[in-house]
Amino acid sequence: MNDITIRDAGLSDAERILEIYLYYVKNTVISFEYEVPTLAEFRDRMRHTMEKYPYLVIERGDVIMGYAYAHAFVGRAAYDWCSELTIYLDREARKSGLGRKLYEALEEKLKGMGILNLYACIGYTQKEDEYLTNNSAQFHAHLGFHQVGYFQKCGYKFGRWYDMIWMEKIIGEHRSEQKAVEAYRY
Repeated sequence: MNDITIRDAGLSDAERILEIYLYYVKNTVISFEYEVPTLAEFRDRMRHTMEKYPYLVIERGDVIMGYAYAHAFVGRAAYDWCSELTIYLDREARKSGLGRKLYEALEEKLKGMGILNLYACIGYTQKEDEYLTNNSAQFHAHLGFHQVGYFQKCGYKFGRWYDMIWMEKIIGEHRSEQKAVEAYRY
């Protein structure tokens, strides 16, 4: 894995990142979206995220094999020290260690900003099928996340109901006088 690079994403990466994401929208319940966003919509999403949070890609050679980003948790000022994370890997790159490397890099950048709590919203199922396994929950647990919420049959896709869980990881110290979170600098 000597040819692995993790770097800040740029809007010029949107086409490849969207290519990775469209597989999950069309074929899985890992994303609860029904329709693949247009390239313009996807770039707008990236631009909005990049106003405050890191958006990273992981490359093998010169090919983007995955991406991860952080975004606001709930969006109210009192939650500024919390962030929700998202990660997607090229389907050929899953279970290769790239996800761990990417998430660890994202976590370090968030620590540097002053983020204390990390959250992941994950599709979950009582019975794994061709659209959803519980690998994402297992991945997060392996990285130190713990389940803090469970929602039953809250997502409907491909003619089936799926559950959702929230997982949390605390990465910083909570103080009575907390320093403000800084925006990520590209």
